[in-house]
Amino acid sequence: MHALMQFMRRFRPQPNMVSHTERLRACCGALLGILITASLSALLVDHASLPYLMAPIGASAVLLYAAPASPLAQPWSIMGGNMLSAIAGVICASWIPSPLLAAAAAIFLAIGLMFAMRCLHPPGGAVALTAVIGGPAIHQLGWEYVLMPVGLNSLLLLVVALVYNNATRRPYPHAQQLEPEHSLHETQDIPPLARMGFTHADMDAVLKDYNQVLDISRDDLESLFLQTEMHAYRRRFGEIRCQDIMSRSLITVEFGTTLEEAWQLLLRHHLKALPVLDKARRVCGIITQGDFMRQADLTGYQGIARKLKQVVQRIPYTHSDKPEVVGQIMTNRVITASTDMHIVELIPLVSEHNLHHIPVVDQEHRLAGMISQFDLIAGLYRGRLNSMASG
Repeated sequence: MHALMQFMRRFRPQPNMVSHTERLRACCGALLGILITASLSALLVDHASLPYLMAPIGASAVLLYAAPASPLAQPWSIMGGNMLSAIAGVICASWIPSPLLAAAAAIFLAIGLMFAMRCLHPPGGAVALTAVIGGPAIHQLGWEYVLMPVGLNSLLLLVVALVYNNATRRPYPHAQQLEPEHSLHETQDIPPLARMGFTHADMDAVLKDYNQVLDISRDDLESLFLQTEMHAYRRRFGEIRCQDIMSRSLITVEFGTTLEEAWQLLLRHHLKALPVLDKARRVCGIITQGDFMRQADLTGYQGIARKLKQVVQRIPYTHSDKPEVVGQIMTNRVITASTDMHIVELIPLVSEHNLHHIPVVDQEHRLAGMISQFDLIAGLYRGRLNSMASG
C-alpha cells in the first residue's frame, strides 16, 4: 500500500503559484480573443459549410493569454506553426490514400517542419490532423485551408493578444536578451554578477545536456535562477535592510545651488556625490564629481585645473552661456532604493549601473539616507558574520 501511495504521488498536480488576478486576466483574454476572432472570421468566411473557427485555435488561445512569455506562444510560433502544420496536413491528405497513415504522417511532418523553422506550436498538431480528418468541407478547400480559416484565425487571435497582453502589463511579444551583457568599461571581463554563480556558458551546457523542449524562454529561466540565488542570499544574510546601514546625516543641494558651492561641498566633506532635492525633500537629481569632469571636457591631461576652475567659477554677469547652477549639469534620472529594501537587492544596482552612491527614500519618496559602496560592503560583512554565528 505504501509503495502504491508513493507511486501515485509522482502524478499529483504541481502546486499553482499563479495569483487569482493573473488567472482572471488569462481567462478574460481568451474570452475576448476567441469572441473577436470568431466574430470577424464569420464575417470574412464566404463558405456557408466551412467552420469559421477552427478547434485548434482554442489551444492557441491558452498559450497566447495564459502563457504569453512562452516560446511556444510568440507571434512566429503561432503563425508559422499553425500555417506550416496546415501545409503538412494538406500534403498528407492529398497524397496518402489511407486516412490512418495520412493522419500519422501529417503529425510527423508538422513537427519536423516546426522544429526546422523554429516555430514549435503544440496546437499545430491539431491543425495538421484536422486537414486529414476534418471531413469533406475541409478537403474541398485544399490549399485554401492554409489561409482560411487557419491563417485568418491565427492572425486575428494574435492581433487581439498583442493589444490585450500589453494593455494588461504582460509585455508581448516576449523580448529576449540573446547576447551576454558587455562590461561597462568596454573590456573583455564579464559583468561582476556573472563572475559569481553560473555563467551563460554554464546555462548553455545544461540545456544542451537536458536535450528537451522547455516551455520557458532561456532568459526567463536564467532570471529565475538568479532570483532564486538572491532569495537564498537574503535568507542566509538575515533581514538587513537599507535603513539599517544607510547614512542619515546628509549633505544635500538644491536645483539652484551654484556649481561653486556644490564643488566646495564635495571637497570639504570628501564626497563623490550630492543628492539634489526639491522643496519637499524629494530627490530630483544627483550631482557627482563625474558630472563636473564631463562638463569640463577633460579629453587630455593638459589644463585640468584650469578647465575645472572655468566650470566651477561664477560669471559676474547677468547672462551666461556657461552652466552656473547644479540643476544644469546634474543627472536627472536617479536610481533610488527604499528604506525597507534588503541590502542584497542593492548588489545588481551597484553592479549593473556602476553606482557609487544610492539615495534611499521613505514611503513618501522623501530622502531618508544615502548608501555608498562601503556601506554595502560593511552590511554584507555584518550579515555574513551573523549567518556564521547562527549556523
